[in-house]
Amino acid sequence: MLKVSDPSPQIDALSDDWKLAADLLGGTRAMRAAGKSRLPQWPNESGESYQARLSTATLFPAFGRTLGVMAGKPFSKALTYGDDVPARIREWCDDCDLQGTNLHTFAAGMMEEVLGYGIAGVLVEFPRTDGVRTLADERAVNARPYLVRVDHDQILGWRAGRVNGVLRLTQLRIKEAAEEEDGEYGTKTVERVRVLRPGSWEVWEKGEKDEYALIESGATTLAEIPYVPFYGRKTGFMLGESPLLDLAHLNVKHWQSQSDQDTILHVARVPILVAITNDEGFELTVGASSAVRMSEGSELKFVEHGGAAIAAGETSLEKLEGQMIQTGAELLVQKPGQRSATEANNDAEANKSELQSITEAFEDSLDQCLQFMAEWVGEAQGGHVSLFKDFGAATLTDASAQLILSMQQAGLISKETAIREQQRRGMLAPDLVPADEIEKAQTDGPALGAL
Repeated sequence: MLKVSDPSPQIDALSDDWKLAADLLGGTRAMRAAGKSRLPQWPNESGESYQARLSTATLFPAFGRTLGVMAGKPFSKALTYGDDVPARIREWCDDCDLQGTNLHTFAAGMMEEVLGYGIAGVLVEFPRTDGVRTLADERAVNARPYLVRVDHDQILGWRAGRVNGVLRLTQLRIKEAAEEEDGEYGTKTVERVRVLRPGSWEVWEKGEKDEYALIESGATTLAEIPYVPFYGRKTGFMLGESPLLDLAHLNVKHWQSQSDQDTILHVARVPILVAITNDEGFELTVGASSAVRMSEGSELKFVEHGGAAIAAGETSLEKLEGQMIQTGAELLVQKPGQRSATEANNDAEANKSELQSITEAFEDSLDQCLQFMAEWVGEAQGGHVSLFKDFGAATLTDASAQLILSMQQAGLISKETAIREQQRRGMLAPDLVPADEIEKAQTDGPALGAL
């Protein structure tokens, strides 16, 4: 039987994918800390050699950079409010979390969370109003609804049921952390679990023996749990996965292959001095003022790596990097869908990329947050908001070209690599020499239209 702090089986099933994303987003330090789970130890490789290889491995941050680019697309223009958003809710959205964050910035952070991990949520809270009697009292204590971000790893479990034919949450458990005073100057973090049910809530706190005790409970005026799930690639109610999951696995493969390549380069860069002689008493002293005496027919030479394996490794890494760019770019490619008679006249409606579809569902979740804010204060409706969605690409070539440009601007790839990748996709002439073109661009005048 599950305890209040135990993750549900559904959450356990998602934990491996969450750990994969967290390691990649944590960068080189986190990938090294993951050790053999991300960089296997070779057969017959000593522990000392493995640690040396692990400590010098570096991450090509394709997953993190692609995630940043994709999450930023819908927020490259300001979020807009519909005319149906009540004036006071619109005002509250300028500080939607009571921490000075406006709704545009808050939502942008949520988008990065769901694209990276697949699922997150927002709890629409209302401050406790014990002793509040008048409107002036409410304003004095800033009693108004606000948004609380719930990250993927805070969700412990839920129950759901049909209410008037609609699937609704009947219970939700969320992991929280509270900071308390510790002594005269210090603080300590206390682990808690919030349990929400329609019309009520509980807070359980972890004790010294890892047992949780009920410390607080209360009632709410809402008939349902004011929690809104946000999805990346939705797989079910309260369930989702990162649409960049395949890219994440390719990035780990690149991490491993890059380590192999670095190791062979380290070995190949050091020539081996070989002495071929039958003289059993042969001794070698190496130095600027030393000479070598060898018997007739003996040979002394340096042996160097042929380089074929190095070239093969470089080609393999380049192919992997191309696959990662293509996999990330697929989110932007418009896909034909079921077209109604009305949609037949509007290709923008009929053909949407996956990121555009995710953005539309994201808008619906934001609208539900506004509706809960309205219900807290007795408004009939919360209205709707709109995000920028005109970023789809007609083909994978166009989409990957956009991503290559973004990755070069972010410093992930060089200008020369960017030009070569655009040539490979037919976006630039194949006879163009990247180095010459970069030199010409540097000595060129201002960009056309800049003056």
